Amino acid sequence: MCLRFVFLLITRGAAWLRLAQREETWKTAEILILRHQLAILQRRQPRRPKLNWADRALVATLLSVIPRARRHGLRLLVTPDTILRWHRDIVRRRWAARSMRGKTGRPATRRNIKALVRRLARENPEWGYRRIHGELAGLGVKVAASTVWELLKASGIDPALRRTGPTWSQFLRSQAGAILACDFFTAELPGGTQAYVLAVIEHASRRIRILGVTQHPTGEWTTQQARNLLMDLGEQAHRVKFMIRDRGSNFTAAFDAVLADTGIRTVLCNVRTPRMNAIAERWIGGCRRELLDRTLVWNQAHLRRILSDYETHHNQHRPHRSLHAAAPLKPLPEPVDLGQYRVRKQARAGGLINEYHLVA
Repeated sequence: MCLRFVFLLITRGAAWLRLAQREETWKTAEILILRHQLAILQRRQPRRPKLNWADRALVATLLSVIPRARRHGLRLLVTPDTILRWHRDIVRRRWAARSMRGKTGRPATRRNIKALVRRLARENPEWGYRRIHGELAGLGVKVAASTVWELLKASGIDPALRRTGPTWSQFLRSQAGAILACDFFTAELPGGTQAYVLAVIEHASRRIRILGVTQHPTGEWTTQQARNLLMDLGEQAHRVKFMIRDRGSNFTAAFDAVLADTGIRTVLCNVRTPRMNAIAERWIGGCRRELLDRTLVWNQAHLRRILSDYETHHNQHRPHRSLHAAAPLKPLPEPVDLGQYRVRKQARAGGLINEYHLVA
């Protein structure tokens, strides 16, 4: 017993001497950490001591005052690495609070600058955001071009250079007058044979031309259909600049040469990319659903006759959404009073397709 008392006296005396040599600041911090850990252990908890956010913040703050060499010698409830992680979390939360919206970042644009931007856009419809930004710079107003763009966009004004010019869809429609598209599709005949149909559609007017029907679509036959097409176009051929087609073996170099003689350039679709010839593919799909899938084709002569009827129906009567419900070769009539007219039905393609006309 006496030996244990002497041992404790010596060890505690040495510890007191080390404690007396420490600086007052981190000595106090170490005492506070130990006292706070004792308070945590005195809480009534069914399991291991659980530290809340306030406990973590206090321990991490006090530990930052103690030198690094002494941290590993402390008897803590958690490892020093865990406390350092808490400290990093405190720093992250502090910087997150400082960078909250409205406290930092780019200063808000003044109201008079916003009003001036809207005034310049209103009084000069042909100016884009770059032109307005240059005008503001000449007036000594320091504002970024992107800020001008955002102000115009928020005000419902198109920041593009030419707000009064045509839209992208209008531009494409204006170029569609120079584009033709052609494609082959098949029709089933009795006996398991197939007939090949070559059709050409105008992108602008959606007018369809069925060039021919054959069971053997050779390169010579396809080239002759190209000559027939140019004869049908007549004086309108000089307005056509492009012909869209796929990479089928039916289209030979002679086919492209016939078109090139009149200034028409052939545009090839990518392999297995029907969307590049979407307008022609859309018409073929409609022809199948409305005609070919609803009748039994007996021979080529029968196929030519019903396709001729469908071509007439498509060009002169069938409404098209891209043409605002008008037909390719028949514009919309003036509004009429149905009380003065009767509606009469006319059947086409053997009764598969119905057309309706006004009769006085």
